[in-house]
Amino acid sequence: MSEPNSVGIVSPQTAHFDAPLALACGKTLNEFDLVYETYGELNAQRTNAILICHALSGHHHAAGYHSESETKPGWWDTCIGPGKPIDTNVYFVVSLNNLGGCHGSTGPTSINSETGKLWGPDFPQVRVSDWVNSQAALADHLGIDIWAAVIGGSLGGMQAMQWSVQYPERLRYCLIIASAMDLSAQNIAFNEIARQAIQSDPNFCAGHYRERETNPSQGLALARMVGHVTYLSDDAMANKFGRDIRSGSIEHNIDQEVEFQVESYLRYQGSQFSTAFDANTYILMTRALDYFDIAADFNGDPVKAFATTKAQFLVVSFSTDWRFSPRRSREITNALIAANRPVSYAEIEAAEGHDAFLMPIPRYLDVLRAYLGRIAEDLL
Repeated sequence: MSEPNSVGIVSPQTAHFDAPLALACGKTLNEFDLVYETYGELNAQRTNAILICHALSGHHHAAGYHSESETKPGWWDTCIGPGKPIDTNVYFVVSLNNLGGCHGSTGPTSINSETGKLWGPDFPQVRVSDWVNSQAALADHLGIDIWAAVIGGSLGGMQAMQWSVQYPERLRYCLIIASAMDLSAQNIAFNEIARQAIQSDPNFCAGHYRERETNPSQGLALARMVGHVTYLSDDAMANKFGRDIRSGSIEHNIDQEVEFQVESYLRYQGSQFSTAFDANTYILMTRALDYFDIAADFNGDPVKAFATTKAQFLVVSFSTDWRFSPRRSREITNALIAANRPVSYAEIEAAEGHDAFLMPIPRYLDVLRAYLGRIAEDLL
């Protein structure tokens, strides 16, 4: 760890909340914890705070390192740090692990204080609106009345969108990256295949696998493999792997089992994920993704939803993203225009597919840097 424009060594913090949180499913959490990290300094006027909302399998560690020996930085280190697009010399950046997560915030891997047992599959289903309510509680805890911006990619973009509708007075700018106003049938189908892969694993035990001291590793690995394929474009996979063979041969008169490089890569990704993520959390978060609909409380009309907002918007899409295609981002943009809201739209040429929102693509970084610079000029 020697990067000069890194936020450096960071330590997660935990905020505990005793006030009950009513959930959209009709249940209530009597208490909960949120794990979060901060980068930069909150100014005296408390006008420079930015909230980073994570995607499906993300967490609070968005930038920097947890130790000198750590070789891999936070998941959005490309964008967060001194002199980077989200400049920590200018902004106070907050990134959290959402409620229901498995990286320290209260979720299926936590102890239910009322029973003394793991929540497991009994943890209530949360929705994006619940995450936003819990994030608002965290903002109160940190003394932040209004966010300079709320930013997110993919499922994080849905949270940013929900913030603009649910708490219109509490954010100035909303940055929605590689996202959609609701999930397509194809996306719901991919999520269901992933859930079925997990639930069909003999070690899933109806979600009580931790009590049985086991883990549905194979199912979770398969779920990750399916998801990972959808995050990459055909061109990205062709450029990275092609038909390269890792072992074996397909030559005539040679009887060997063949492993293609792409197969090896997906197995490795699945294996790594199955030991780092919780299966119940994966099921919970994919369902939150499926259930999201920004217009649900407005008779299905997104224009009416966005008409309630007060923020200014940036919407970003990527040309080869087929899971959250540019068409879906243009739908957001068009609804904002129809609602007479100030919005900028950028479609980035990128070969990386949906994962492009995590990548150091120069044009993408330039767009973010310019927009965040404009926010700084306006607010600070």
